[in-house]
Amino acid sequence: MDTLVRDPFHDVMPSFLGMTLPELLRYKHPTAWVDFELGRIDERTFLDLFLPGRSFDAEGFCKVVRESYTLLPGIHELLTDLRRSAPDVRLYALSNYPPWYAWIAERCALDTLLDGAFVSYETGARKPDPEAYLVPCRRLAEQPEQALFIDDRDKNCEGARAVGMQAIEFDGAEKLREELARRGLVAP
Repeated sequence: MDTLVRDPFHDVMPSFLGMTLPELLRYKHPTAWVDFELGRIDERTFLDLFLPGRSFDAEGFCKVVRESYTLLPGIHELLTDLRRSAPDVRLYALSNYPPWYAWIAERCALDTLLDGAFVSYETGARKPDPEAYLVPCRRLAEQPEQALFIDDRDKNCEGARAVGMQAIEFDGAEKLREELARRGLVAP
């Protein structure tokens, strides 16, 4: 979230619930989201636990979240250019997310832009846990040193570097394009 796709957590979710982000952070269940992201609980359990003691339209909540997923500005063009410029480079998402990742993939046509995804609810590991990075490497039969990891959070980039990956902290598609061009992967 917030590397390829806009994250609805900061505005869409609190707005739908009639809360500010600080209120949502204060009232949400302390572990339900992480448990959902790790595949420990299903959607129904998550929705039942999410806001203890508060009722909300769970179906409407899911609908508004699903409809909020969009690619960040410039990402479609960048990934398309990267595919064209470096056809041998494999592109995968590595995401801390629950099964709702399927909504993202569908709405944003990620299957046309990426070779696949490694998502925490399937892998059982969240960034920056070393396993979150090593599971994809094992499944792709690649060494961490062969991977370039891109993320909007410094702690996730540090986690990638700790297992031997190269990492770029994402700060918009334009800056990422410049960095990838510097590395010879895409035209400036």
